[in-house]
Amino acid sequence: MGTESSKEGEISEPLLVGSEKNEREGEAEERIPPWGEQITIRGLLVSALLGTLFCIITHKLNLTVGIIPSLNVAAGLLGFFFIKSWTGFVTNLGFWSTTPFTRQENTVIQTCVVACYGLAFSGGFGSYLIAMDRKTYELIGADNPGNRVEDIKNPSLGWMIGFMFVVSFLGLFSLVPLRKIMVLDYKLTYPSGTATALLINSFHTNTGAELARKQVQCLGKYLGISFFWSFFKWFFSGIGDSCGFDNFPSLGLLAYKNTFYFDFSPTYIGCGLICPHIVNCSVLLGAIISWGILWPFIKTHAGDWYPDGLGNNDFKGLYGYKVFIAISLILGDGVYNLIKIFSVTAREMFVQKPKQYQIPLTNKLQDAETMKLAMEEKRRDEVFLKDKIPNWLAASGYVLLAAISTSTIPILFPPLKWYFILACYVVAPGLAFCNSYGTGLTDWSLASTYGKLGLFIFASCVGSNGGVIAGLAACGVMMSIVSTAADLMQDFKTGYLTFSSPRSMFVSQLVGTAMGCVIAPVTFWLFWNAFDIGAPDGPYKAPYAVIFREMAILGVEGFSALPKHCLEISCGFFVAALVINLLRDVTPKKVSRFIPIPMAMGIPFYIGAYFAIDMFVGTVILYVWEIINRKDAEEYAGALASGLICGDGIWTIPSAILSIFRINPPICMSFGPSGSS
Repeated sequence: MGTESSKEGEISEPLLVGSEKNEREGEAEERIPPWGEQITIRGLLVSALLGTLFCIITHKLNLTVGIIPSLNVAAGLLGFFFIKSWTGFVTNLGFWSTTPFTRQENTVIQTCVVACYGLAFSGGFGSYLIAMDRKTYELIGADNPGNRVEDIKNPSLGWMIGFMFVVSFLGLFSLVPLRKIMVLDYKLTYPSGTATALLINSFHTNTGAELARKQVQCLGKYLGISFFWSFFKWFFSGIGDSCGFDNFPSLGLLAYKNTFYFDFSPTYIGCGLICPHIVNCSVLLGAIISWGILWPFIKTHAGDWYPDGLGNNDFKGLYGYKVFIAISLILGDGVYNLIKIFSVTAREMFVQKPKQYQIPLTNKLQDAETMKLAMEEKRRDEVFLKDKIPNWLAASGYVLLAAISTSTIPILFPPLKWYFILACYVVAPGLAFCNSYGTGLTDWSLASTYGKLGLFIFASCVGSNGGVIAGLAACGVMMSIVSTAADLMQDFKTGYLTFSSPRSMFVSQLVGTAMGCVIAPVTFWLFWNAFDIGAPDGPYKAPYAVIFREMAILGVEGFSALPKHCLEISCGFFVAALVINLLRDVTPKKVSRFIPIPMAMGIPFYIGAYFAIDMFVGTVILYVWEIINRKDAEEYAGALASGLICGDGIWTIPSAILSIFRINPPICMSFGPSGSS
């Protein structure tokens, strides 16, 4: 991991050299505005618009497959597109001379959008939050030991917004004093943050203007195609969830019964284009192992391993195997990576600290190009250190917010006593540091893993009298802190590389988080009222809701209710996840890059294979594209994928409105054997 950190210069410098050249060509063009000027009214308006769109996209992914691709680059790209379109429109009308659109303003918009839509994930709208509702309780079964009717809290717009406000800001204050250590001393890469900075820098240099224009055109084109395709599909989707292209038996009726079919989803194809090839292949492999081999095998033992004739959602039957084996794979991957992050953090801190004192000794006079890069880095360091955020402000802000949260959350969730919440806030900064450090090294946030640890610990501490609700609420507290802390540090990296003030980054994070506290619950409420959220046979299955509630029940009650051999098989997959991860780390890179990722494999175990087919189609398109023209694939794949995802996400809004007004599609297109009537 140390070698990965050292590559920062190789990743970030080439496009930044262009800014040095531009600075010589025009003083005004490269003027770095004060931090207050980097935050503009138009930027905040665009941030709110994009934040709403990205919250809708995140909710849709959360409630369907649970895989959320990084949208940082898309936020930077769309922010550039909207502001450029607005300034061009106003200038053509000749109303007034608009303020120049700078890379700093672009970075602030991206930061604000990421903070906003990040709460759609860490807010638990697809996991711990709706795991508390009555439908999830009924899916697990009233007769399931530990699943008490008292442990129900249905979603409500009022308490959700209140909960978001009292837990979402603490992560922003927890690591502010460490920003210099993380970004300058340890020189952590934060790959997504670096990639976003390179994209923004390319937009605001003469050399990147033409590429930016073409990327925006590509995104707009495929956004339109995706939107109108989703609109076209709606006409054939009928009433219910059994009609239309979403249920097209493209691989045959037998494969369709085992959820193997291509459902023509632009969102999942876009995810396949964004996610690495190994993630998409791991998802498909997990689908083949579960729906192609394991579930058909277990079905042959109905009447022996579990009672025959049980419902599709009875945990005493096949459904129990699906949920707990999926949990085992996901937990195994999470536990391994958690241990790995702790060990890597300790090792890197021990190795890197002496190195920082040796850096000045290597800064000797060399060739002109090296000196240019050194001066560029010095200038970035000066900008990054200029607008300091006082440590006393961060510390007092954290203490004040923790006090407010500690006194407020027990009102919302009585089983979670104030001393449990206080314990969360005592240990949370350390966990937030580990998660932020790990994200900087690997670009992989383990916020949900830290949340699950809190879930198990506090569910068992509270016990059977309210442990389920207490564990789920504690999961939310922990996830919010570690997730927002990692997002903030990643945005600090982006700001560092784009000469943006850390003070403007911090303020935009605060504003974006405040937006998200309202926008994320409101957009979720739109889904909640328009669609049948949590229905096992519907499009919005909310797969993690059941998984998180089951985790809480397990923390309280144990494994007594599982069907025969379920615990043994689950333990086997848990160990398999550990072994697979170990192999990925100890084998040479040329071998390890072909070893699947257990976390990705586990998701289709519960959901189904259909989205794995879509994502695999996306990865095949990208693979062929890279063979034909790698340069074009690298430059335009992200824009194309963002367009597909955003277009399908935008269609969700009119689709929800039609559903609210009970306007149904006119045609039900369905399929059956040719001999049937």
